[in-house]
Amino acid sequence: MVRSYIFVLIAVTIFSSNLVVGKAVSHMSPVTVVFFRLFIAFLITLPIGYKQVKYHMDIWKENWKYLFAFAVTGISFFNFFVYLSLNYTSSTNAGIVEATTPVFSIFLGYFILKERLTRRQLIGAGISFIGAIWVIANGSLEVLLALDFNIGDIFMIVAVLIWAIYGMYVKQHNHKFPVYGGVVIMLGMGFLIILPFAIANWIINGFHVELTDYKGMAGLLYLGIFPSVIGLIFWNKSVSDLGPSLASIFLNLLPVFTTIMAVIFLNEKLAPAQIFGGILVVGGVLLVNLNLKNIKRFSKKDKKAIETD
Repeated sequence: MVRSYIFVLIAVTIFSSNLVVGKAVSHMSPVTVVFFRLFIAFLITLPIGYKQVKYHMDIWKENWKYLFAFAVTGISFFNFFVYLSLNYTSSTNAGIVEATTPVFSIFLGYFILKERLTRRQLIGAGISFIGAIWVIANGSLEVLLALDFNIGDIFMIVAVLIWAIYGMYVKQHNHKFPVYGGVVIMLGMGFLIILPFAIANWIINGFHVELTDYKGMAGLLYLGIFPSVIGLIFWNKSVSDLGPSLASIFLNLLPVFTTIMAVIFLNEKLAPAQIFGGILVVGGVLLVNLNLKNIKRFSKKDKKAIETD
């Protein structure tokens, strides 16, 4: 089970790097970045999932609406708003705001799926939300009262909300689909959804993608291979071994890893408001997600597995 913990740490590190690399290629339009990310990921996953796509046509035809919902939310527009936000805000801010995803998820579950909320979840959600607002306001009450927020942080909140909606659909319908075939179909749909927006953007604003832009080309390849494919494989493997409750706790490291990488690679400066707000966000999300019974159960299982190795 030690391997599973290594896998989940690798996955969170790759997910964090998405915001740093996305910031590094922010000289390209967000729709262009999403287009090439999905195109590259689709080409990589197609040989892996082709057999499942071919032999389960009845499943795709019967459930195409849910796959389309997956593609619109989690595949296309979530990524678009993430990269759009990085045109205006720092990777550090984006990472802290993204860490509030579980808060939006529990509220959507409450209002739409009629799931019950515990007092601990409500308190944790409140703390996390206050932390995110503090970061967005840059620790200034004047900014908060004047509602003079960075538009990039607002775009990141939109992205988080879209991802929470995607998670709600996944929770209800993902069990219906073969894993690799489903990924191929979703990436293919996501690519086709973003294609007309990309073409319209290129007609209006120009293509602005140069093959001699080695930094940009490397960034697009990284986004198409690592966050889209490799990170997802490591994450799915760790969730299957550790369980979703325990694995999700590691997502609280996302703003920490993102901040470290942003400081090292992008020379971003860490402000006191980001530190304080980040602590509130992570602490609040821990209250929302932390399930001591599950952790204890998995820890015992890990101990037995190690003893038998």
